[in-house]
Amino acid sequence: MTMDKRFKTVSLDTMIDKHVGKKGTPARDAFEHELRIELLGQAIRQVRLERKLTQEQLGELVGVQKAQISKLENSVKNARFETIMRVFDALGATVNFHVELKKKKYAY
Repeated sequence: MTMDKRFKTVSLDTMIDKHVGKKGTPARDAFEHELRIELLGQAIRQVRLERKLTQEQLGELVGVQKAQISKLENSVKNARFETIMRVFDALGATVNFHVELKKKKYAY
């Protein structure tokens, strides 16, 4: 089998740098933030399925409608933090946050 010489293999990081922006740029920061938010919704779905709960059952535990659980699993961008925490609490999941401070000088 011969390789087509017109195609070059590049890393995912190289493609993201080219099409989104280099690390530290506003566009790249926004992209990575969106990716983390999406992973949160996927985590809710994964834990719910591991607990063998339907969206409706989880909604009942949290006190919200099934539609809201569906929205959380698909995008938590517009969700209230309190609701997200109640969902993880109902799932018996512990949530840990990692806060990383950027090196900036602040004038007081």
